[in-house]
Amino acid sequence: MFSIFILTHNEELDIAACIESALLSDDVIVVDSYSSDRTLEIARRYEVQVVCHKFASHGKQRTWMLQNIATRHDWVYILEADERMTPALFTECLQAIQNTKNVGYYVAERVIFMGHWIRHCTQYPRYQLRLLDKNKVWFSDYGHAEREIYQGKTSFLQSNYPHFTCSKGFSRWLEKHNRYSTDEARETIYQLQCKHINWQDLFWGNTEVKRRRALKDLSLRVPFRPLIRFVYMYFFLGGILDGKAGLTWCILQAFYEYLILLKTEELLGQQEKQLFSQVNRVDSLAKDKLETNFKAIASP
Repeated sequence: MFSIFILTHNEELDIAACIESALLSDDVIVVDSYSSDRTLEIARRYEVQVVCHKFASHGKQRTWMLQNIATRHDWVYILEADERMTPALFTECLQAIQNTKNVGYYVAERVIFMGHWIRHCTQYPRYQLRLLDKNKVWFSDYGHAEREIYQGKTSFLQSNYPHFTCSKGFSRWLEKHNRYSTDEARETIYQLQCKHINWQDLFWGNTEVKRRRALKDLSLRVPFRPLIRFVYMYFFLGGILDGKAGLTWCILQAFYEYLILLKTEELLGQQEKQLFSQVNRVDSLAKDKLETNFKAIASP
């Protein structure tokens, strides 16, 4: 058996269905970031453990819960509130944890948007590390999300999980991605200034995860990113085959990319102003020191 973590913050619309899907496990833990709605009230109606911890970032929250929350089992599965565990996925997870050679397993998400599975333009199968040995995996931050760090080998599961990515409405989606775009802008600047493209993973990466991450690093350096992302998703990935929901999804993703681009330019402008201010301050101090020294020399 394995334990299931559910990460929440103001998830009153999704938490009940998520918990009920997770009750296939005998150990379900809701890790809440001090919700202000009815999330905690609803969660406590079920026979699950509820823990509150102040949110700092996605990577830090995951690492904290893995290291500090007692679980019945060393193997755990991480769920978001707008995702669901399925019987098929649960059964495959039970089989996978019998293999002691691996420390974690990647699982593909099935994006459900406007009542439809967005099969094409979401790059399905798009994998996340969800089933893991909590003693051998932790997380770091990357943009608004996180990236896993592990000791050992990983593999992939065949089953997927449904992700109701806009279950709380477009207003919540826009509010959330407005916040996400700020984190992504900061990460973009860091990548551009301190990192480089991994061309080997881009062309010869042996997993979808490595190729996708290298492609993202490349995309940060491409001009007209919002337009290119829309064309790539809608025409090359086949979003046109996903109907109205696919068109809407591609437009929203291009808009999100545009927000990141705008905020990246804004942050770079702020950096330039700060640098210019520091240079002026240094010049002013140097000028004052020079004048002081000149007066000292000129005085009898």
